[in-house]
Amino acid sequence: MQGNAACAEGALAAGCRFFGGYPITPSTEIAEAMARKLPKAGGVFISMEDELASIAAVIGAAWTGVRAMTATSGPGFSLMMENIGYAAMTETPCVIVNIQRGGPSTGQPTRAAQGDMLQCRFGSHGDYSIIAVTPNSVQEMFDLTAKAFDLADRFRVPTFVMSDEIVGHMRERVTIPDAVEAERSSPLADGSLPFEAGDNGIPGFAPFGSGRAVHVTGLTHDERGYPDTTDPEAHDRLVRRLVAKVESARREIADYEVVNPDAETVFVTYGPPSRTVEQVMRDRPDDSIGHLRLRVVWPFPEFALQEFSNAKTFLMPELNMGQMVREVQRHVDQPVISIPKIGGELHTPAELVRALGVYR
Repeated sequence: MQGNAACAEGALAAGCRFFGGYPITPSTEIAEAMARKLPKAGGVFISMEDELASIAAVIGAAWTGVRAMTATSGPGFSLMMENIGYAAMTETPCVIVNIQRGGPSTGQPTRAAQGDMLQCRFGSHGDYSIIAVTPNSVQEMFDLTAKAFDLADRFRVPTFVMSDEIVGHMRERVTIPDAVEAERSSPLADGSLPFEAGDNGIPGFAPFGSGRAVHVTGLTHDERGYPDTTDPEAHDRLVRRLVAKVESARREIADYEVVNPDAETVFVTYGPPSRTVEQVMRDRPDDSIGHLRLRVVWPFPEFALQEFSNAKTFLMPELNMGQMVREVQRHVDQPVISIPKIGGELHTPAELVRALGVYR
């Protein structure tokens, strides 16, 4: 099936029962599939007037206790940023799928890119942390979309499926399991305040209609959920917890693949450039090339880089002008070479072989 269709199937299998969205190339097939299938599964599909309304509807639906998602691309993703910050502040579990395309502005609606990776992490204002997965195949569109719902619920945080036009529109064989295990948010314990966190920094969840009175606000708030906007200590305590509940669990959240850990030249990839690297390595099966493939990019698993103890050079092909390469450069002493490509076409094996010849 098509990647976007697999994304919809993964969401349905994970128990998604609300989709609020606005059609935008190259993500529209996800909305089309959800419009057909959600009502049959007892869910609700609603086409909103724009992306601002879409993410607002998703947040509202999530607070009724259902698994909720939306799907968009670059221009729509930009419009969602304010309410993504609201979801982070209110600890709303929801899933946002971004089938990336060339930008900025309207850019290339039908061509692939990975230009929204930093926007995903830092696009809304203030300090917060999120989780983002990056599939490189149609199978992973299914698997990682389903996983995104578990991560969103477990950590009470907006979680992103950062895909692109290549994976969204390619067609491959997919194995769909009979059932997908779901890891839900912990319920709010009796006697606990709505935003009172345990040792893991994550409060229990009391959705609307569950019998608990919960005040939800994007303002700085105390453990009751009531605004507390002038106390520096209250703001410091809240925001540090919002960040720490994700960042302190980065080893649990991490999902990556290590190939040839003894290699001196190591590719670091996420999404479809990893497929070109895999082809290069099949063509040169001499263990001289290593590969770190990230399936989760945020929180960034810097410890994965240390698995290449003999690395002398890291090479990072991305479908942008160099975004995640900066994160790798922060965490290693060796040279990190960006291999950027924009315009909508994937790196070819020949291009990466030429880079190997220059930088090895």
